[in-house]
Amino acid sequence: MKAIVYNGPRDVSVKDVPDAKIVKPTDAIVRVTSTNICGSDLHMYEGRTTFETGRVFGHENLGEVVEVGAGVDRVKVGDMVCLPFNIGCGFCENCEKGLTGYCLTANPGSAGAAYGFAEMGTYDGGQAELLRVPFADFNCLVLPEDAKEREDDYVMLSDIFPTGWHATRLAGLQPGESIAIYGAGPVGLMAAHSALIQGASQVFVIDDQPDRLQLAAKMGAIPINSVEQKAVDEILNYTDGKGTDRGCECVGYQCCDKHGHEVNHLTMNNLVASTKATGGIGVVGLFVPQDPGAKNELAKEGKMAFDFGAFWFKGQHIRTGQANVKAYNRQLAALIHHDRAKPSQIISHRLKLEDGPSAYKHFDARDKGWTKVVMKPAA
Repeated sequence: MKAIVYNGPRDVSVKDVPDAKIVKPTDAIVRVTSTNICGSDLHMYEGRTTFETGRVFGHENLGEVVEVGAGVDRVKVGDMVCLPFNIGCGFCENCEKGLTGYCLTANPGSAGAAYGFAEMGTYDGGQAELLRVPFADFNCLVLPEDAKEREDDYVMLSDIFPTGWHATRLAGLQPGESIAIYGAGPVGLMAAHSALIQGASQVFVIDDQPDRLQLAAKMGAIPINSVEQKAVDEILNYTDGKGTDRGCECVGYQCCDKHGHEVNHLTMNNLVASTKATGGIGVVGLFVPQDPGAKNELAKEGKMAFDFGAFWFKGQHIRTGQANVKAYNRQLAALIHHDRAKPSQIISHRLKLEDGPSAYKHFDARDKGWTKVVMKPAA
């Protein structure tokens, strides 16, 4: 089968690799029909992680089941399924609590597993023609009869729509409240979409990319260009000096100042400043325990110059971590099915798998108009 393989920093290519196969009776094989490039793929693409050369990228996957193991009961050949990026067993302590992003079985010795991701097991990714799905009965979300018609919406259930939703839930958003979302990448835009669906009164989206801010405005959010304006001051002006009820960090450790220099504490400290006293902050942007490629010593150790004094004095709370996709994906699928959500509105490019290496270059460079890339291996 063909797959996008990591060769080294900023070097991926489409290669022939062995076909995905049933390894355990609880596995299924999915013919991938849609697979996305995610912003977190770029950390690995840029060589900022321990992702091994020769491995296959891709954790946002959807497709048709073509084979099931002898131990698979619920999922059938022919089903159209979307796969949560985090792989859960369904029976460990964390999975039983709904914390499938922190499965204790799928990646022995660690909490959490994923397809094609650094430090999250040896599972191949789905930017390929075929994908092995472990614990298939648990991990496969079988899609409704409109799966092919709405495929570009449903594939967002693999990661960014649940992750954006998770950001608002970590922040504690309630109907009628205001919220500031730092980052207008795919996850930030999905957080804005989620907040609007949930009845937020004001949704501010902060970024330095005009094309992404235009998408946020089209959704109904208030865009704030962090290069042209001081984001915190703008938010305080909009909220009579109080700040927003809630805030979301959807950028991660590679956030940059207006000069393009990485400053890993920037969005976190801005959130403390722009969120009102006793407000809630949700952090889904990726932060890592070590970042050897960082420019300063604190960041290299996965630490930051966080303004804890202001945070403590304002009595705020922060919740963090990757989305437990299965906690949300079934309900979010229903929103799509009944025309209450349309996550595909952020897609800028629909490409063939062989266009993947070029797409990575454009997406990594934040080239104008490259907001979300979906690849179609079966095209």
